[in-house]
Amino acid sequence: MPYSNIVTSGLPAADATFDVPSLMLFAGSAVGQLTDDALLAVQSRLAELRRRTETNLAILADEIARRSHHSLGHDGLAQRLGSRTPQHLIQQLTATSARDAAALVRMGSLLERTAIAADPHSAADISARTQAWLAPVAAAVAEARVSVEAGDAIARALGQPDDHVTALQLAAAARQLVAQAALLTLEQLAVHARDARALLDLEGQPEQVAEREQAMRDRRYLFLSRQPDGMTRLNGLLDPESAALVRDAVDGATSPRRGGPRFVSPGERDRAERIAADLRTTEQLALDALVDLVRLGGDVAPTEIIGTRSPAVQVIVAERDLRAGRGIARIEGQSEPVSIETADRHRCSSGAVPIVIDARGDVVALGRETRLYTRRQRIALAARDGGCRFPGCDRPPSWTEAHHIVPWSEGGTTDLAHGVLLCRHHHLLLHNNGWRLERSSGELVLIPPRSVDSEQRPMPARSKNPIIELERDRERPRERDRQPA
Repeated sequence: MPYSNIVTSGLPAADATFDVPSLMLFAGSAVGQLTDDALLAVQSRLAELRRRTETNLAILADEIARRSHHSLGHDGLAQRLGSRTPQHLIQQLTATSARDAAALVRMGSLLERTAIAADPHSAADISARTQAWLAPVAAAVAEARVSVEAGDAIARALGQPDDHVTALQLAAAARQLVAQAALLTLEQLAVHARDARALLDLEGQPEQVAEREQAMRDRRYLFLSRQPDGMTRLNGLLDPESAALVRDAVDGATSPRRGGPRFVSPGERDRAERIAADLRTTEQLALDALVDLVRLGGDVAPTEIIGTRSPAVQVIVAERDLRAGRGIARIEGQSEPVSIETADRHRCSSGAVPIVIDARGDVVALGRETRLYTRRQRIALAARDGGCRFPGCDRPPSWTEAHHIVPWSEGGTTDLAHGVLLCRHHHLLLHNNGWRLERSSGELVLIPPRSVDSEQRPMPARSKNPIIELERDRERPRERDRQPA
């Protein structure tokens, strides 16, 4: 393609003398002769050309998928050519990843379905009509205003209409996201799209945000497999909340390699210089940091909480949502919104920093360390509680988190009388599922939600430390003896 057909009009003729192959083959000479304006113009036009090419690839991918439909069996195009699936065939033809090939098929299907649904003379089937709300996305991809990958990210994040979110609402959100796409990176666009769906769910069905959060949490896993050469491969998937903790710990161990603050204390500067000079790769440092965390955790005494503080997790939440007890929050560095219950739970986690913003986007409250239990306090809680206080739970103190019985936001204080140890699972239950902890006649009791016990009968939340319970059992007869007859 002649270079003059690519660049925009108005550029100097001297800059329009190279064709595209020359630009690629002689980057050191030809490209170096371009003016700044010409260089940016070529980059922009080639990016548009790539988007148009991707759109055509998507249309062709949809046709390949249609000719390879599983109902055709071995007569299908993909299987006749030795590929298991049309996506696999497209991956081979385009030399792309499996993810990109799947995105081409999805977007090609969307382009055809929206075209069918928009045609008044076509007998559009139900599946085509249900995707008609994505017409703004399909049009933007067809016109090369957004890439196939960006359009696919919007479509997947917004999801499908349901009983609470209408097709009209999703179409409006799709139009807004398409308008924003040119100003956002692909990652930012995906985040905006997920937030848009979360807010729509919140308006019609608030529990959807928490349910989606739980669905991601349910997908988490860690798998270790021994390799023939003696190495062990680690494979896993982290939910956003867990990823925030792990990433913060790993980034803290490798940050001098990645660039960080320059105005630091002499001790921090010395540490940064040691890490920068370390012969290990950044990836090796990251793994060694995780191994060290496991080793240190195993060395902690069984009655002590691991470490003096958790890796910092910054939870950002709107002030009005925090007061109302409904809405969404965000863990900084993670792309998925989380429920308000998760934000509230992190407000009593060691190392968590709740950041509250008002309607203007100003920070109106920043988490204070005084709300967090100190190391000495957590040692005392471990001795008193002996582990998770939830009835029937056998998690030791090292597996627990310190929870405020009376929430900090409601006037609860960070002292031993107002603290209790709960494992992560049961801590989630208290914040997300309506369970409550109260003191009754000096004893800690658990109040289940009505969905568990319609009468909400208190359940004793006894210490798991046998010495503590033995002393309490010995004291109870004395208390009865002291009571007047």
